[in-house]
Amino acid sequence: MARGFGSFTCAAAAVTALCPTLAFASEESSGGINAILPQMDEFIPMLIAFLILWFILAKFGWPLFNGMLEKREQTIKDSLEKSEQARIESERTLEEYKRQLEEAKSQASQIVAEAKRTGDAAKADITEKAQIEAAAMIEKARAAIETEKKAAIAELQGSVADTSIAVASRLIGDDLSDEEHRKIIERYVNEAGSFNAN
Repeated sequence: MARGFGSFTCAAAAVTALCPTLAFASEESSGGINAILPQMDEFIPMLIAFLILWFILAKFGWPLFNGMLEKREQTIKDSLEKSEQARIESERTLEEYKRQLEEAKSQASQIVAEAKRTGDAAKADITEKAQIEAAAMIEKARAAIETEKKAAIAELQGSVADTSIAVASRLIGDDLSDEEHRKIIERYVNEAGSFNAN
């Protein structure tokens, strides 16, 4: 870029150097142009000042300006690289978040399924225990009824035996001996036992 600027300034200096000469050549033909063209005794010092200024700018100003441009270009490049890295990192982070979200959804559905299985198992277990307890209560009730029934029959048999002896004594009219009482009671108990079996 320094070469391009140098060649441009050389061309500009050459044009500037030639312009007064052309102007002086046509000085006689146009009268109004003399007002804006410098005099020859002023032109040489101006040309020397311009060349000195051009040399100073080419030697010191342009490298400084070029350095600032290169620094600015490098800053822009660095910013673009950083923004590209940030974009890539944000896309990677987004993909990671999506993956974690999918894993969380999968884990949540597994937890729900496991809770449902556990609830179903607990329900089945409670139902089975309730059925076992109900069967045990029914069995206890049947045993109690059977015991009560046997006790009632035994009590009824004793009561019937006493009543039978009393009725038999009245019917016969005589007191029976112990031996006769025993025979009658045994016979009656046997008959009552056969009645209980029915």
